[in-house]
Amino acid sequence: MSAQGAAGEASVKDEGRELRLDLPAAHSAARMARHLLREFALREGVPHPEVESLLLIADELLSNAVDHGGGDSARDEIELAEPVRMGLLLVLRDDGWVLEVSDEGAGDPAVVDQLLHPGGMPDLEDERGRGFFLISGLCQSLAVRRRDDGLGLAITAVRLYAARDS
Repeated sequence: MSAQGAAGEASVKDEGRELRLDLPAAHSAARMARHLLREFALREGVPHPEVESLLLIADELLSNAVDHGGGDSARDEIELAEPVRMGLLLVLRDDGWVLEVSDEGAGDPAVVDQLLHPGGMPDLEDERGRGFFLISGLCQSLAVRRRDDGLGLAITAVRLYAARDS
C-alpha cells in the first residue's frame, strides 16, 4: 500500500500488528505519519489514551528526524536538497508497543543517548531541547543505535500499558 499527498510518496506496510512507514524527511510527511498511526492504532484496539501517548512520542521522534536527521527542517519534500528518508516501525504487543523512528543523519549515538537520558532538568531558558526529556517520562525505555546500514540513527521507544497506570 502507498499513500500520497502533500508529503510526497510514502511506502506503507500494514502487517497485522505491525506498521512500517518509509517517508521523506519532511514535516508534512510526519503529519501524514501521525494520521496513519492514529488510524492503525485505533483499528487495532489500542486504548484511546494510549493512542494519544503514542502520537506525542511519535511526533517528537519524527520531528527530530526531520530537523536533525538529514531533513534540514524541511516543511515539504520539495524543500529537501536531496532525497532524504526517515522510517517508522510500530509493533503492537498485548502489553504495550515498541516504536522505532530512523533517519539518515550523521548524528553520534553517544551524544543522542545523553540527550535521551539527561542527568537532570533541561535548560528551561533554551527554546529547544525538552522533547526527549518529556517523552522519556512516558516510556519504559528510550534507546538509540546506529542503523544497520550505517546511514543514520534509529531511536526506539518502548511503552508498557500497565506500568504507566500505576
